[in-house]
Amino acid sequence: MRQFLLVFCSQRIQQSFGSLMQLLFFVQQCRKYCHTHTITSNSQISQFARLGQIQNARKMFDEMPNRTVTSWNSIIAGYFQNQQPHEAQRLFDQMNERNIVSWNGLISGYVKNRMVKEARKVFDKMPQRNVISWTAMVRGYVEEGLVEEAEALFWRMPEKNVVSWTVMLGGLIQERRIDEAKRLYDMMPVKDVVVRTNMICGYCQEGRLDEARELFDEMPRKNVVSWTAMVSGYAQNGKLDIARKLFEVMPEKNEISWTAIVISYVQYGRFEEAWKLFELMPVRTTPACNAIIFGVGQNGEVAKARMVFDCLTEKDDATWSAMIKVYERKGYELEALNLFHRMQVEGFRPNFPSLISILSICASLASLNYGREVHAQLIRTDCDDDVYVSSVLITMYIKCGDFVKAKLIFNRFSPKDVVMWNSIITGYAQHGLGDKALEVFREMCSFGIIPDEVTFVGVLSACSYTGKVKEGKDIFESMNSKYRMEPGTAHYACMVDMLGRVGRLNEAMDLINKMTVEADAIIWGSLMGACRMHMNLDMAEIAAKKLIQLEPQNSGPYVLLSNIYASNGKWGDVASLRKSMQSREVVKTPGCSWLEADKKVHMFTGGQSTPHPEHDSIIKMLEKLGPMLREAGYIPDGSFALHDVEEEEKLHSLNYHSEKLAVAYGLLKLPEGVPIRVMKNLRVCGDCHSAIKLIAKVTGREIILRDANRFHHFKDGLCSCKDYW
Repeated sequence: MRQFLLVFCSQRIQQSFGSLMQLLFFVQQCRKYCHTHTITSNSQISQFARLGQIQNARKMFDEMPNRTVTSWNSIIAGYFQNQQPHEAQRLFDQMNERNIVSWNGLISGYVKNRMVKEARKVFDKMPQRNVISWTAMVRGYVEEGLVEEAEALFWRMPEKNVVSWTVMLGGLIQERRIDEAKRLYDMMPVKDVVVRTNMICGYCQEGRLDEARELFDEMPRKNVVSWTAMVSGYAQNGKLDIARKLFEVMPEKNEISWTAIVISYVQYGRFEEAWKLFELMPVRTTPACNAIIFGVGQNGEVAKARMVFDCLTEKDDATWSAMIKVYERKGYELEALNLFHRMQVEGFRPNFPSLISILSICASLASLNYGREVHAQLIRTDCDDDVYVSSVLITMYIKCGDFVKAKLIFNRFSPKDVVMWNSIITGYAQHGLGDKALEVFREMCSFGIIPDEVTFVGVLSACSYTGKVKEGKDIFESMNSKYRMEPGTAHYACMVDMLGRVGRLNEAMDLINKMTVEADAIIWGSLMGACRMHMNLDMAEIAAKKLIQLEPQNSGPYVLLSNIYASNGKWGDVASLRKSMQSREVVKTPGCSWLEADKKVHMFTGGQSTPHPEHDSIIKMLEKLGPMLREAGYIPDGSFALHDVEEEEKLHSLNYHSEKLAVAYGLLKLPEGVPIRVMKNLRVCGDCHSAIKLIAKVTGREIILRDANRFHHFKDGLCSCKDYW
């Protein structure tokens, strides 16, 4: 019996021991699962935060059965990463347990959100600090440009590592305190490749290339960043050939190396070499493509720039801005507007440079609707309070003929700089309001704003457009006597134009002969325009010869002289002049007008060479206007159809002048009460000026025409220029 009991007990013990082992194994597996699950959850929280999905990260955190300190640290870091520092602080305050990583994370989070004061508060109340805490705080001050505060804290650090030294070195270099940076560099116990590269960059930034190169040559180990820093240093200081030689011997090159050398060549205007390097790039980065688009475009190769733009799959804001800028500067205004529209359709928010470019284009095309849209975007981004932006807006509204809006912007802005004053003075001049231009000029001077060269061009133009010769001569004399400013060619051109308009051609010629600077094409062009106005053939021939010498491919002097010959019936001289143009391959600039309707810019050219899609409707409108104009007293002036043809053909030709076609289209498309705004690339002819005055009268419409010289506001049969232009 006893033996049976012993065997029974032994079996029970073995069974119990087996169950206990199973239980222990189960508990271990549960712990392992929970630990693994927690690690996985923490990783997912961090991943959601990196993707900007902070709500999903929070949901994952809230559903965790067991949250560790690491879990809390992960979700707090996620909120900082998604620019929600207040929620991050709220969660930190709820933590039951914190470690030094938690505190360091709070400091780093505030630093990344540029809240250095809050970071310092956390730093000061930390129960304990390590080198990471100190370094994070120093970095925060450096990134905010508070290098003195960073320096004070740095020297208080109980221990420093290579990162601490590197951060402080970067702060001194950032402040351009290169000699102090060198002293700190010499004190560093460990100088790794990052530290040495930073010091090279600092020397290059100050133009101290010999010291940078000495440091570079002494480096025991160089990486691709070190090589790139030295290459970029030479390039940024204009030593492109040395940069290229060093680039060629680099043991390895990465995307940044290639990008740096290409951008440098573009910046220094060596576009052909930049293009050759660009073609050799194994991987064409977006910054390199952006530089090439702008560079080759500036060099006149617009099609090549567009090819690079179209081939680039990963475009950024700068890509669109570069292509728009190229179109703007090279006169492709319609293409720029189309690209700007496409940019927005594809979800890219226009940046500041692209908005300024489009404003300039709106001014050039008198595209008021587009200009208003851009103005609205600038208001939404709080950029309209900038003095430069306001000056561009004023110019845009002035050139679009909306002077009321331009004046509103000018009046609400204070203080005004000289550029803004210049914009409004020039605007008054272009709109024929000479008295107002002079009034604003005097007001500007009373505020103590010193006028510059542009100011005087605007004021003298105002005097010229309105026939204020005495006032103009007094202001011209004051440039030297009062403001100690030597007149330039632009100022002399205004004076020649002013004297020429009132028929004082001999006085204008005397002024040219007495000029302290060499007369340029603008000055001779002003004189020739006056000769055309007053039919002075002898002086026109002198001016024309000078112009042809200065600008042999410019068709302007040929056309003006041809017009004078034709007006005097000298058709043989006209034919001879045309042969001369053909032999020299001079191409005449065709007359062109445009206006905006249905959110689109419509172009019109003289004659019927490239008719508008709605040409037939336009002609019907002109035919409808014909009897009304004749009844109002319109008599076609055949002298402005300067061709050796029959009178009937001359009158037919006059009807097809581009500005008349544009006005007719405006009558068809723009509702009553909306001004018809027309732009012309050349000076409006006398016949069209007379006709448009009467069109405004018989239709009861306001018509605003901007030609190559100025604005004409037509209303009730009158023009703002008072027939003086």
